[in-house]
Amino acid sequence: MKNVILTDGGMGQELVRRSKSEPTPLWSARVLIDEPDLVRDLHAEFIRAGARVITINTYSATPERLAREGAEDLFKPLQKRGIELARQACDEAGEAAIAGCLSPLFGSYAPALTISYQETLDIYRRIVAEQADGVDLFLCETMASADEARAAVTAASESGKPVWVSWTLADHGAPRLRSGETIAAAANALDGMPIAARLLNCCRPEAIAAALPELIDLGGPVGAYANGFTSTEALKHGGTVDVLHARHDLGPDAYAEQAIGWVQAGADIVGGCCEVGPAHIAALRGRLERAGYQISGVQ
Repeated sequence: MKNVILTDGGMGQELVRRSKSEPTPLWSARVLIDEPDLVRDLHAEFIRAGARVITINTYSATPERLAREGAEDLFKPLQKRGIELARQACDEAGEAAIAGCLSPLFGSYAPALTISYQETLDIYRRIVAEQADGVDLFLCETMASADEARAAVTAASESGKPVWVSWTLADHGAPRLRSGETIAAAANALDGMPIAARLLNCCRPEAIAAALPELIDLGGPVGAYANGFTSTEALKHGGTVDVLHARHDLGPDAYAEQAIGWVQAGADIVGGCCEVGPAHIAALRGRLERAGYQISGVQ
């Protein structure tokens, strides 16, 4: 019986739906202060649905995004609050590993919006310093280029905690990062680094299915968690997520069918990204259990 690690789904879109506030470029960060119960309760729902790993809700709380909105002084308080709310959810709903979040510094899907590698590394080190004592592992997620991932993984690995790296792919064509780089090139940029798992995320399920064999060929634990967007083209730098639309063919059962295919192909870790809520994770848990897989936590 194969063990499979089940992660949570997407926080941002679900919080926008539940929040009383209009979406802003900081989307899910502001809710940590204004409506913290929503964050804690959503984490708890994912755990009850079967998730054994949850990621703190600090995806948009990077120094650059906060500075752009005139809120850089919120950086440390938001990091602290994100960890606190995840811990509260675990106390309330059950045991789960807490993943620190190293997200794209400027915005998702924008590999060209870069600063120097050293500046990028320094900023990721700032984030790691705030999160390291409160998390069980680090998730470097939605990495759109090889250098972005290399900087995030370097900073995360200095914490001594396990590190997962997750690349986001172009939604159409041959498997490529959104930068146009191959998965092999992105992996080569991380040679010698202590990576606990390699994943793909925040792209169409079909893109993940096409790319997964290449990821598996790299060796070691692999995973995937897709988004449910029709397209990400409308989201521009500094924009808000209300311009994106959910697919109508990826309800909980349909998403679970996609994800079970990844596991059958060799994935060890599955979950969901944007537009994948607790109902999707519950459906995926049920599908995995019926297929004879054992849901496990991080070892």
